[in-house]
Amino acid sequence: MKDSHIRSVIKAITWRMVGTMDTIMLSYFITGKMSTAISIGFTEVFTKIGLYYLHERAWNNLAWLRKHKSRLGAFTKSISWRITGTIDTILVSFFFSKEMDKAFTIGGLELFTKIGFYYLHERLWDKIAWGKIDSRISA
Repeated sequence: MKDSHIRSVIKAITWRMVGTMDTIMLSYFITGKMSTAISIGFTEVFTKIGLYYLHERAWNNLAWLRKHKSRLGAFTKSISWRITGTIDTILVSFFFSKEMDKAFTIGGLELFTKIGFYYLHERLWDKIAWGKIDSRISA
C-alpha cells in the first residue's frame, strides 16, 4: 500500500501541530523567553511541513517499508525523520536565540520528546485506511 499525496499532506499537518507545541514548550523552557519560543515554533511550521512532506514521499517510494509495514518500519522511519528534524530545529533555534548552546540543547531534548511523539503518530496513522492506495492497482 502507498499513501496518496493528500494523505501525506494531512499527515504533515497533524504531525506539525503536535511538533510545534512540543518545540514551543521546550524552547520556552530553555530560553526563558516566550517571544523566542513562539518565533522558533512558528518558523518551524513552514520549514518542517515542507521537510516532512518530502520525507513522507521519499519513504513512500521504499518498497521495503511497504512490504514490512511494522513497528520496525515505523521506528526506522521515525529515526530518519528525527535526524532531519533535529538539524532543522538546531538551525532555526540558533537563528532566533543567537546562542549555539541553547540551540543544541533544544535540538537535543527534542531527540527524546519527538521520537516518542512521532512513533505514536505513525502508529495511529497506520490504523487509518483513508488515503491508502493499493500499489498493485496503481502500478
